[in-house]
Amino acid sequence: MAAPRRAIGSGQPKILPALEQSLETVLRPLRSRPCAHVRPQYVVIVDANRRYVDVSDSFCKLLGYPREELIGKKCDEFTVPGTTDIPVVFELFVNAGYMHGIWVLANRSGTHLLVRYEAWRRSDGLIEGQMELLGAGG
Repeated sequence: MAAPRRAIGSGQPKILPALEQSLETVLRPLRSRPCAHVRPQYVVIVDANRRYVDVSDSFCKLLGYPREELIGKKCDEFTVPGTTDIPVVFELFVNAGYMHGIWVLANRSGTHLLVRYEAWRRSDGLIEGQMELLGAGG
């Protein structure tokens, strides 16, 4: 019968926290800058409650709303229902401080907009997102 395996670092409890601290020191600067190579056509700034704080003119045109109607609204309101589990994705983002992927938005007329996005937590605590349009339809 084989001996049970121990978790890595379980015999030396001070190694794991030191490793985590070293990783955090290395990763902290990486989380503060984009790296997914999104060609930013649209920029949004979102607070911790997923509400738009600022949006670019191009994003206003993409969604078909004036800036005044977007500011303060949750980004959830413009996501096509059933395409993304927003609370789960946002919680993953909060833990990582950075995320990129594909998102499906809906503009004022209901057209579905497939965008590639990249988002990161800025030093002021707000979230900056940059997007590029990949396609539209539906």
